Amino acid sequence: MLNDAPLSIERAEGKVHGTIIFRFTGPVTLRNVFGMQDQLRGNEPPALTILDFSGVPYMDSTGMGALINHYVHCQNRGVRLVVAGVNSRVMELFKIMKVDTVIPLVATVEEAEGKA
Repeated sequence: MLNDAPLSIERAEGKVHGTIIFRFTGPVTLRNVFGMQDQLRGNEPPALTILDFSGVPYMDSTGMGALINHYVHCQNRGVRLVVAGVNSRVMELFKIMKVDTVIPLVATVEEAEGKA
């Protein structure tokens, strides 16, 4: 079942100094959200955090809540957060919850790095 699949998160330095990229592969759901939060907050915050969602097939409301929470966490620390590569299914959740009007969304990681 899609909701039971594991979520892997790869952390990489971006091409632009002070940029960290988190590449997500798998669903962002209740089952995976606590590990996600631990990985995102496990390091000193960079100037720009890019969340690459190109490998995320599905996200539930718990995952969205965790993403919003991390966005606020970043804002409180002066860190810019950009989400890249959101597919149409996940984008519908962003639109329904009107998160697309709050969190910056771009098509690719390269585009996000260009905004650094």
